[in-house]
Amino acid sequence: MTDLVTLAELGGPLAVIGGAAYARHAHPAAYWSTVGLPLSVARLLASYSSTMDACGLTVEPSRWRALAVRATTRREVRPVPPRRGMIRPTSTGLRVRLRLAPGQEPADVAASAERLRHAWGVHAVYVRDVKPGVVELRLVGYDVLRKVRMPRRIDRGLLRVPVALREDATAFVRDYRAVPHELVLGATLSGKSMYLRHLISGLAAQPVALAGIDCKRGVELAPFASRLSALATEPDEAAELLPVLVKEMEDRYDLIKARQGIAPGTPEEEITSDVWGLPESERPAPIVLFVDEVAELFLVATRKDEERRDEMVTHLIRLAQLGRAAGIYLEVCGQRFGAELGKGATMLRAQLTGRVCHRVNDEASAKMALGDIAPEAVDAACSIAPELPGLAVVGDTSGGWSRIRTPYLSLADAAATCRESAHLAPDVPALAPFRPYVPPVPAVASGTATVPCPVTE
Repeated sequence: MTDLVTLAELGGPLAVIGGAAYARHAHPAAYWSTVGLPLSVARLLASYSSTMDACGLTVEPSRWRALAVRATTRREVRPVPPRRGMIRPTSTGLRVRLRLAPGQEPADVAASAERLRHAWGVHAVYVRDVKPGVVELRLVGYDVLRKVRMPRRIDRGLLRVPVALREDATAFVRDYRAVPHELVLGATLSGKSMYLRHLISGLAAQPVALAGIDCKRGVELAPFASRLSALATEPDEAAELLPVLVKEMEDRYDLIKARQGIAPGTPEEEITSDVWGLPESERPAPIVLFVDEVAELFLVATRKDEERRDEMVTHLIRLAQLGRAAGIYLEVCGQRFGAELGKGATMLRAQLTGRVCHRVNDEASAKMALGDIAPEAVDAACSIAPELPGLAVVGDTSGGWSRIRTPYLSLADAAATCRESAHLAPDVPALAPFRPYVPPVPAVASGTATVPCPVTE
């Protein structure tokens, strides 16, 4: 009996510890909600002042505060940390706002993020500038990119597509009106196609015309043919489609110029320089052009192919330079992108504001994608492991960058979404000759077939 009691006394705690260790590895979200969150809150509350002092984030108190402390408590006057706001738990971590002391700036707190992470026992700490004098600390309790779960509440809208999850547990939203053109690089099995699926399936439910150039005989974009307004599967077809898009862009500029024939008394809000300033009844539908394996458009074998290449690249550069105001946006994808592709490659890249770099086969591709906007992001892109498909480094010309990972989306589900939203495809007459053929879906007979029996008298 004594042995059973001893075994129960020892086995109970061991089972709890083992269960917690298993939950932390297999179900990190559940572990955070039950164990990690209370522990981190306790650490933060107990060690806030000492941690801030150790990180150099405290300042000397004001003269009146020092006099008040000496007069009321007769203890030593200590440095003052930033004033802490209410701790707000989330499903992935904590959020707390700090009011900076005089003389501090957000960069001071950001420089101490790694120290705060270790002091409070969380996976990562990110600093966001809220307003002058106030920053928000976002504490992430576990690696949210290991098993991606998109947030429930995401700010959606026209030409806004939630594509992936950032490493700070916020959604990465592809906003074409803020970042009109983008370059997406990734080696085979890096997750580039998954990123493309999310974009197409997200735009399929919006009144947006989708066009595609897929020189791999259409194997990437053909499953979405029911929703595409145009599809080119060979360089020759792409050479025919691109001039049509340029002509459509020029027609839209003529429409904007006609609207700018400003008459006396015209309200200021009716004066526009892009399609979004036009009345909704006159505004043409936005067009998003997906270019998969862009290197295929640069490769040449003969003199004739070289002339065709130069013409296509010129059209792409014109669309990238002038397409935004006409409501035409580019999504350029490829495995390799560098100056050795030929004339115009560097000029085209300079017009692509957004950059997404998945795992690549060489450092030069990562430098081509991110080196000119965030050199420190190149090392992060080169360190992506093959066993983490969908993981990428995203940046823009503002210099900011972060890690993201796209959730899994099967090709069948993305194609089904496109078929269900095929009726939402806007009518763009210029693209009608390039609309892909979609075979009709055979009707499935319902019920049990019965064999008629002859009537006998």
